[in-house]
Amino acid sequence: MLFDTHVHLNSDMYKKDLDEVISRALEAGVTHMAVIGFDEPSSARAIRLAEQYEQIYAVVGIHPSDAKSATEASWSVLREQLKHPKVVALGEIGFDYYHDTSFNDIQRDVFKKQLEIAKEMDMPIVVHMRESVHDTYDMLRDEGQGLSGVMHCYSGDIDMLQKFLDLGFYIGIDGPVTFKNAHNVHELAKVVPLDRLVIETDGPYLTPAPYRGKRNEPAYVSYIAEKIAEIKKMTYDEVCRITTENGLKLYNIK
Repeated sequence: MLFDTHVHLNSDMYKKDLDEVISRALEAGVTHMAVIGFDEPSSARAIRLAEQYEQIYAVVGIHPSDAKSATEASWSVLREQLKHPKVVALGEIGFDYYHDTSFNDIQRDVFKKQLEIAKEMDMPIVVHMRESVHDTYDMLRDEGQGLSGVMHCYSGDIDMLQKFLDLGFYIGIDGPVTFKNAHNVHELAKVVPLDRLVIETDGPYLTPAPYRGKRNEPAYVSYIAEKIAEIKKMTYDEVCRITTENGLKLYNIK
């Protein structure tokens, strides 16, 4: 059993062959997939996919890069989406300072509002953090008290890792762990506690070796599990079992 805890099957990049992508995932042993929204339309599509496929669950929210699309009406829509029985978390939300820092204040307001809604609806959160480790930590510490969730594709250093663990978050490891020269990610994977580790493809992005440069898909989460087993000196089956159990706990899936 494998759980791809973060994938964007709602992306247009899967429109032509989604059934084949899901079939390959099942053949690779992927029994659960969490499809992550990044704005209102993509969240709605994640829900439709979750209704269509037994193995898919939906996560809904507004990505920091899409923060300018949020309106007052967005919050009513988000609350309704979160009531759906196959919606398991609010996300992905957070800060992204990589491409454009001109609307950081809007990102902050939208992040804070979604933390409030997560508390109100008693939902875990999926946190996006890019070039924003300290601001993300401060926001979660100050405004996210009592929330659980996952640091998607964790990009901080090992010192900050402990702070996010102390807040109660899971840590997502993605395709870059398979890259030969990604020594920082290898060290991170080595020290993340097993009971807080989940694996993600972030498909169609962050494709692992040996398919780097091509479109990512859920079946490739197996390569991430293999590399983590090598790093942690465990069996592949152990990594699959533990990370799947963690994914189920993260998203409160029975």
